[in-house]
Amino acid sequence: MQEATLPSGQNVIERLRRLVESRRFTGFITAVILFNAVTLGLETWSYAMEVAGGLLVAIDRIVLAIFVFEMIAKLLVYRQAFFRSGWNIFDLTIVGIALVPAAGPLTVLRALRILRVLRLLSVVPQMRSVVAALIGAIPGMGSIAAVMSLIFYVGSVLATKLFGAAFPDWFGSIGASAYSLFQIMTLESWSMGIVRPVMEVYPWAWLFFVPFILITTFAVLNLVVAVIVNSMQTLHEAEQKEEREAERQIVHEETAALTGEVRAMRQELSEIKALLGAKA
Repeated sequence: MQEATLPSGQNVIERLRRLVESRRFTGFITAVILFNAVTLGLETWSYAMEVAGGLLVAIDRIVLAIFVFEMIAKLLVYRQAFFRSGWNIFDLTIVGIALVPAAGPLTVLRALRILRVLRLLSVVPQMRSVVAALIGAIPGMGSIAAVMSLIFYVGSVLATKLFGAAFPDWFGSIGASAYSLFQIMTLESWSMGIVRPVMEVYPWAWLFFVPFILITTFAVLNLVVAVIVNSMQTLHEAEQKEEREAERQIVHEETAALTGEVRAMRQELSEIKALLGAKA
C-alpha cells in the first residue's frame, strides 16, 4: 500500500509545483492582492460599510484563505528550501499577521491587514529588482548618512551660536537648529519662513544658509540618487550575466548531447562496415 501511495503523493506535489510556479497563478495572486487593496480601502469608508459591510468582510476572509492556501502549497513544494528565500519569509510573515485574532488589545492588528498590499513587492519581478537595488545601496547610503550627520552637527552648532539668541524657537538649541536646518534642506518655506526673517536681524546670514543648501540639497542628496542608480545598474548587469551563463549552459548541454549522438552514429557505422567486411 505504501508503494502505491508514494507515487500518488509525488504526483500531487509535482502538480502543486507546476501550479505555484505558473505565470497564471502568479497573475492570479497579483490580481487578488490588488483587489484586496481596493476592498481594504473601502472598509475605511463608512458609507461603503453601511451598504456592503458584510460583503467586504466576506471578501477579506476569502482573500485570506487564498493567501493561506498559497503559503501551504509553497511549503509543501519547497519544504526547507522555502525558508531560504527572504521573499517567502516576507510573505509568510504578512499572512501570519493577518491570522492573529484581532480582538481585545490586539484590535490594532486589523489595521495591519493593509500590509498584504506589500506582497506586490515579492510577486512582481520589477518591484523585487527595485527593492534589491535599494538593499544593495544601503552600505553606500550609510556612508552618505554619516557625512550628512557630520554636516548637520557642525551646522547646528554654528546656527545655535550665531542665531540662537535672536531666534530661540528655531535655533535655541542644537536639536531645534537641526530640525530647522532639516526644514531648510527640504526647501519647505526656507526663504520666507526662516531665512529672510533671520536676515532682517543678521543681513549676512545668507553666507551661512546658501552654502548649507548647496551642500546638502544639491550635492549630498544627489549622491544618494547616484548610489541607488549604481546599485540598480550593478544588479541589472548581474542578472544579465546569470542569463548569459544559463544560455551557455544550455548550449553546452545541447552540444554535448549532439556530440554523443554523433559518436554513437560513428560507432554504429563502424560496426556496419565491419559486419559488411566480414561477409565479403
